[in-house]
Amino acid sequence: MNRQKFSDAKENFLQRRYGVSLGRRYALAAASVVLFSVLGCSQVESNKSALAQSNLPQPENPLQKKTVKTDTKIVESSNKFGFKLFSEVLRNDQGENNVFISPSSVAIALAMTYNGASGSTQQAMAKTLELQGMNLPEINSSYAAALKQLLDNSDAKVQLNIANSLWANQDVSFAPDFIKRTQDFYQTKVSNLNFKDAAASSTINNWVKENTNGKINKIVETIEPNQVLFLINAIYFKGNWSNEFDKQETAQHPFYITSGKQKQHPMMSQKGDYRYYESEQFQAVSLPYGKDGKVSFYIFLPKENSNLKTFYQNLNVENWEKWMTQFNKQEGFIRLPRFKTDYDVTLNNALKTLGMEEAFSNKANFSGMGKNFAISQVKHKTFVEVNEEGTEAAAATSVGIVATSLRDEPEPFRMIVDRPFFCAIRDNQTGSILFMGSIIEPQ
Repeated sequence: MNRQKFSDAKENFLQRRYGVSLGRRYALAAASVVLFSVLGCSQVESNKSALAQSNLPQPENPLQKKTVKTDTKIVESSNKFGFKLFSEVLRNDQGENNVFISPSSVAIALAMTYNGASGSTQQAMAKTLELQGMNLPEINSSYAAALKQLLDNSDAKVQLNIANSLWANQDVSFAPDFIKRTQDFYQTKVSNLNFKDAAASSTINNWVKENTNGKINKIVETIEPNQVLFLINAIYFKGNWSNEFDKQETAQHPFYITSGKQKQHPMMSQKGDYRYYESEQFQAVSLPYGKDGKVSFYIFLPKENSNLKTFYQNLNVENWEKWMTQFNKQEGFIRLPRFKTDYDVTLNNALKTLGMEEAFSNKANFSGMGKNFAISQVKHKTFVEVNEEGTEAAAATSVGIVATSLRDEPEPFRMIVDRPFFCAIRDNQTGSILFMGSIIEPQ
């Protein structure tokens, strides 16, 4: 096979596996971006960029070669980081608004960035991202295996795309090893741009728009003069419910907002057999997507004598894993609000509070990437729409095995989601939490 045919074949394969020929409606998408600034007087080789297009290292695509099972440690670390991040974002928001993030998207973007960190900056990032006890090759190969497993899907009713990109200022040199690792393990699209060109930000934003099926149009507002690099992750997921809601059953019912006010809102209703769990503090249900339920939408509804604030005091990775083993199949009735929300947050302060402050300062050590670099901004955007047909979303995957014991059939439950609730989209095969959110007032 000649070189051109090989290149075409490889491009076709990547398009089939990672392409975004997805449905047009009801999308949930996430994009995270890590922005770097040059600090001080760094030496710039304006004519010798290690990223010159003609000399870019070619990715080896280990996702094709490896059939390694996902290392559960990387899923656990991503989920643990996700709950910490969600808690910090909620604290900054003070519980007044809908919050919706993709911990998987943020973790992947920061994992790519971690490949350039050294010394105390690397140690601080490892602690924040819950990566202690794992070396860099182990982290990268685990993420490569996890991405492969997440994207390995034969269910026509469930579509997931995860895409990574690196956009470099053409006037700045970067360590070739750093670039190559992002390509080899994260399948990153690497591009060299003239950051002085007014069209550069549009080029980046168009890639984000394409890879989130038009749900997120802009992640980079402007490119500052000291900007040298953007590392971006985009996730897009579309899932039809395994058992879709009948639109004729949707009707106006009251939803009780935190302030004590209520509003009439379209509520979807359904009876059936669900994986369900109830404690003294809350009701929880898993609504699966597709034919095999590989990914589910989890709803946690605090009981009327409790509230979300109390629930969040107990929301951590240890309790989450315990709760996941408590779900059992049970007949019941569920009423759920139809909703759609956009969310936009800059994560600098949250990440600094979680221990990464050095990475944003002039003490930052990203020598594995190049000279005198620091993170300037970590920005995150999401969109979610839930309706009778399903949800589209960015996602990560985990397999959960539930031990059921012989017991008397319980009475059918009734779960009326008519007040603020917590929700998450979880890959049941890998256990990865793709999205999590606090819905205070459905829009």
